[in-house]
Amino acid sequence: MNPNLQLLIELQALDLRLGEVRERLAAFPKRFADIEARVQSARAQLEKTREGLKRSLTERKKYELDVEQWKEKVRKYKDQSYSVKTNEAYKALQHEIEMAEAQIVKAEDALLQQMIAGEQYEKQVKENEATLKQIEAAAAADHSAAEAEKAAAEKERAALEADRERHLAEIPQDLLDLYVRIARKHGGTALAEVRDETCTMCRVRIRPQVYQLLRAAHSGEIFHCESCTRILYYLEQPVAQPSGQ
Repeated sequence: MNPNLQLLIELQALDLRLGEVRERLAAFPKRFADIEARVQSARAQLEKTREGLKRSLTERKKYELDVEQWKEKVRKYKDQSYSVKTNEAYKALQHEIEMAEAQIVKAEDALLQQMIAGEQYEKQVKENEATLKQIEAAAAADHSAAEAEKAAAEKERAALEADRERHLAEIPQDLLDLYVRIARKHGGTALAEVRDETCTMCRVRIRPQVYQLLRAAHSGEIFHCESCTRILYYLEQPVAQPSGQ
């Protein structure tokens, strides 16, 4: 095999691996954003529940005040009823008392509803606080794991890039230019292995004479697939050992 072809094979392996690592690194910003979004969503839910509890307590105080005000009116009307002189005035006060007492019942019913709602909100707040703690703990662990993975990926990328630079320095410029042009055309894959007289990338059969030259150990010629134009190479496959030996 042409020694430069071996360098291209190694370069392509590096480029494909480097592409995978870079793709992983490009996904980390979204991964970190998703982790933070989980925490923010839990915090927003907790804040929403706390606001509901706050409104419930405000309404509760309002109805408590209403109850007290109507009760005060009932006491006032009853005190006045002891000093009225006419039957008509007495009946009028009794009517006012009945109306006030009806308002008391109405306000107490509303107060009860607010007390029940407040208890529900208090329960939800405690549940949401516990949920937030769990999510924050899980998010911290996920963030640490992601940071470790990112650091490892960055280290691997640096090593691959350094190795790639070493390979580039050994490959003739014209051959490297050819490799780059074909790789751009085929999504980063400029070379194709030949197996069973077939290009493994486009599945087109290779001409027998080309196949024989590719297999020849002394051949230094560069061949292209007549279908996909990728640079072809052949690797001798290991001979399978008979079973039982």
